[in-house]
Amino acid sequence: MVAALAMMALQMYGQNSTISPYSYFGLGELRVGGTIENQLMGRMSMYTDSVHLNFNNPAAYGKLKLTTYAAGVSLKQVKLENGTESQNANVSALEYLALGFPISPHMGIGIGIMPYSSVGYSLSSQSVNSNGDTVTNVFTGEGGLNQVHFTLGINPIKNVYLGATVNYNFGNLENERIQSVENVQFGTLDRRTQRVKGYDFNYGFTYTPKITSKHTLFTSVTVDTQGNLGAENSQRIGSFAQLSGREIETIDVDLGAQGLLRTDVRVPTTTTVGLGFGEDKKWFIGGEYSFQQLSSFRNEFIATENLGYQDASTIRFGGFFVPDYSTFSGYLKRITYRAGVRFAKTGMLVNNQEIDDFGITFGFGLPLGNSFSNANLGLEYGKTGTTSANLVQENYFKVIIGLSLNDRWFQKRKIN
Repeated sequence: MVAALAMMALQMYGQNSTISPYSYFGLGELRVGGTIENQLMGRMSMYTDSVHLNFNNPAAYGKLKLTTYAAGVSLKQVKLENGTESQNANVSALEYLALGFPISPHMGIGIGIMPYSSVGYSLSSQSVNSNGDTVTNVFTGEGGLNQVHFTLGINPIKNVYLGATVNYNFGNLENERIQSVENVQFGTLDRRTQRVKGYDFNYGFTYTPKITSKHTLFTSVTVDTQGNLGAENSQRIGSFAQLSGREIETIDVDLGAQGLLRTDVRVPTTTTVGLGFGEDKKWFIGGEYSFQQLSSFRNEFIATENLGYQDASTIRFGGFFVPDYSTFSGYLKRITYRAGVRFAKTGMLVNNQEIDDFGITFGFGLPLGNSFSNANLGLEYGKTGTTSANLVQENYFKVIIGLSLNDRWFQKRKIN
């Protein structure tokens, strides 16, 4: 399994799985929604059980009782509109590949790989210079970051679970701007590449006491530090022939002289608190609030004139319902029905306009045989951005498919 994860890391490197114009900003479009089970509950991370993984809450691994393999893929249909015209496209992506297992009754570990961010955009703008000629700027970008994680979770005392995850992030961000002027033979180009890598740490705490003979209270706090990313930068500038597109004269910029050859990418800490209530193996409902001082985000090498940052926040609500998980008759009664909704202020200010994100999800966990394994199918509808202030609104419909397969490791065999 470890070898398979390593091979998948090579295949995922440079994966381009977005066409969002908002991937132009920051590190790209962040793709940290968690497992499909979490995504279908509004991307909440607070709920934990003994047979499912939870990437966003490392405390969950202290609860694992079975070895769990998890994988997910998605297909996203996107409609971009600016108020006068629209464009449709489809993108598909691997969501994650992971493994978790208990190493004692009160301790579990996990490893996995998933995309952290994706960049994929093509934007253009036009203006008129002082001579009355049309100036066209075309911005394109691709790439993104991937994330490999190792998680340890423990159950030190009854109903208390603690965990920590170390994430290694790596990938390339490529951005290019070409400018052409009407009736001018040559245009100019500015091509910038960042090779980003570094570690961040995620800590989790959950407390799940019984408050009646049937009902459990769920409380959680997670902190994602994201504090140690560095970038090696390169920049190439020059001119090109507008008719053929052939580069005429380009040079590599001496970034060392400007102190920009190696820079830090400062991603502020995200803190999430959650509260929920439910009946074991029957139903659950809860809510979460996340906040991040995104106003302190810094990436000195990639600067955007019309972009600013303010503090970000997200509210999530979600839950699940299982009619009767233990029945041997009536397959529909053993299906897990999940749903959720989220409202996010992304923290981005583009043309002084706040960029918000909204999403609603619904899906099913389909049991496989008489085991705890299941296949998951989910649907998400969402909206990002606005058509105000000459911006683009992104409407999307996403289909998510995944597997959560359980096995037993480290079990002593008995011979009669």
